[in-house]
Order: sequence, then structure tokens, then C-alpha cells
Amino acid sequence: MRIGVDLGGTKIEALALDERGRERLRRRVATPQGDYRATLRAIAELVTTAEQALGCRASVGVGTPGAISPATGLLKNSNSTCLNGKPLRADLEALLQRPVRIANDADCFALSEATDGAAAGADTVFGVIVGTGTGGGIVCHGRLLAGINAIAGEWGHNPLPWPLDSERPGPACYCGRRGCIETWLSGPALERDYRQAGGEALGAVEIAAREQAGERLAVQVLDRYVDRMARALATVINVIDPEFIVLGGGVGNIARLYSDVPDAWSSYVFSDHVGTRLVAPRFGDSSGVRGAAWLWPHRP
Repeated sequence: MRIGVDLGGTKIEALALDERGRERLRRRVATPQGDYRATLRAIAELVTTAEQALGCRASVGVGTPGAISPATGLLKNSNSTCLNGKPLRADLEALLQRPVRIANDADCFALSEATDGAAAGADTVFGVIVGTGTGGGIVCHGRLLAGINAIAGEWGHNPLPWPLDSERPGPACYCGRRGCIETWLSGPALERDYRQAGGEALGAVEIAAREQAGERLAVQVLDRYVDRMARALATVINVIDPEFIVLGGGVGNIARLYSDVPDAWSSYVFSDHVGTRLVAPRFGDSSGVRGAAWLWPHRP
């Protein structure tokens, strides 16, 4: 048995999978806001109560915002700021009395979809979460690629490729730079573009609905978004040449992306033919917690 934990900003979810990847148990609790020690206790309680219910001892993987620094062993880059600078893995291992594997939530998403999701069996998969932010993860031959700096797949903090003059220098990003892919492709970025073009303050899904209804402004905004997404993903294809790109997050619910982005990226990919497929996730919002469970491909 393996247990995955999805440590989110508002909820912590635990999922138990059997050896064949079948769901055996799922539970969630509210995340203790701003309280690191209470967060540790909540995770440990979810794991122990799940094991008691199933009558087993399981491997444990945790998906979290941010990543463990290879240099310090401390969590970094988390938007749940109470986790930053904390020895999350070491503290959980002490509480649970076993090894714990931890990965970024986008990495867990990619691993889930590459293991038994929309890209199951593919040699190389790039998983993308486009929502409040923009993250990514890489899976090669069934194994998650973390990288020596624990930032493999951090696609959102590269500059938007082939920028138009009107796109320079680009919006300010929380990372301290300007024009990052995240500032152009996140859900808030799409909403900002619509407002700046003269539209109302609407969410990304509402903008997409107006585009489907034929509203001219929404069509123009989504056309720009498709081209920016195509440019950004073309650089991923040029570097790692994945068989599948799986698109998750709230923006991934916009249906036209799956047809229009591949049509557009052929102009930017350095090849006479692009076989990469852009697909929706099989497990949707559950991919993060499933991927956390799959951080242990076999029993430890």
C-alpha cells in the first residue's frame, strides 16, 4: 500500500492506492493556516488514521508547493510561506518513523499522468499546471526528473519566447524579474489581458465562455493566449521533445487549447513534423495526490 498526501494552501488530502493503483481510501482536512507544527501534525494524523482503517503500514509521498533544497534540506519557493526554510521531510520522517519522499505539486501531477493517466507508458512526458501560477514537471521512462537544483520543469520562470515588441519588457513577476511565462499564461494573466483590452473583471472560464459565444474581445484575447502558449510549449518540445504534454489546472479546462495550440506550435518547433500530443489529464484535480503516492513506485 502507498499513501500520497497533497499539501495545499487550503486543504490537505491523503489518498491510499493499492499495488495496482486502485484507490482504497481518501480523506482531507483543512490546512492549519500559517502554523507549521500544526501542519505536520495534520499530515501525520491523516497517514496514521488511514493506516489504521486499512490495517497496513504504507509508503508515504507528499506533494507540496515549493521544493526541498538539495543544498540545505529545507523547503524553498513555497507560496505557503510558513513552510519555507523548514526541514519538512526530516520532521515528517521523525513523526512517521519512516522515509518520506517529497516533490513539487507540479512534479506529482506529471508523475501521476505518466504512470497511469493520460500519458501512461510514454517515454517522455511534460506535465503542466496552469492556474493561479504556472508550473511543470518532467517524467522520463517512468521516473520523475528532479534535477541537481530541484527545479527541473520550472517552465513558468523562463521568459516568454519570441516576444513581440508590445510584450517587452513584460509584466513584473513575484520572482523579481519581468516577462516570465507565468506572467503571460497563468489564469490571472489571462484575466488581466482581458481587462486591459477593455473587458470586465471576469475569470478565465467566463472569458472562454464569451469566446465560445463569439464575443470579439474574448476571441482576440484567447487568440493571443493560444499563440503565447504555443511559443512557450515549443521551447519545451525543442529541449526535451516529449511524446505528451498534459495540461492541468483551471486554464486547462479551456477546450480550444487542445486543438489550437498544437496547430500554432508547428511554426515555432525546430522540426518539419511535430508528433507531440497535447492532452487533458485523466485524473484532473486528483493527479497531484495520486502522483505523491506514486513517488514510491515500489514498497520501500
